[in-house]
Amino acid sequence: QVQLVESGGGLVQPGGSLRLSCAASGIFFSIYGMAWYRQAPGKERELVATITKIGSTNYADSVKGRFTISRDNAKNTVYLQMNSLKPEDTAVYYCNAYNTKSYWGQGTQVTVSS
Repeated sequence: QVQLVESGGGLVQPGGSLRLSCAASGIFFSIYGMAWYRQAPGKERELVATITKIGSTNYADSVKGRFTISRDNAKNTVYLQMNSLKPEDTAVYYCNAYNTKSYWGQGTQVTVSS
């Protein structure tokens, strides 16, 4: 059974930082590309960042220079370090594993507010 479990969300003030984690089980983690998506209320889910199985990264323009995606294959975990957070970053953040199949986590809420 494949499971992706996100953690690390919460309430943070503008300008603050959070680190999201996504622990995977039931897949051969190292051969999967990993991604973070987010969905704000009333909006479509959008891609935030990706990291390939060999560690190449890509980011949405809205988060470039502020967010960093990384992975630890020994721990079957992908991370999203979020700095200089803005109110518009408020959303549910989802972890995604992709290869020939795609799997999703349940999401973790990030709220940026003073």
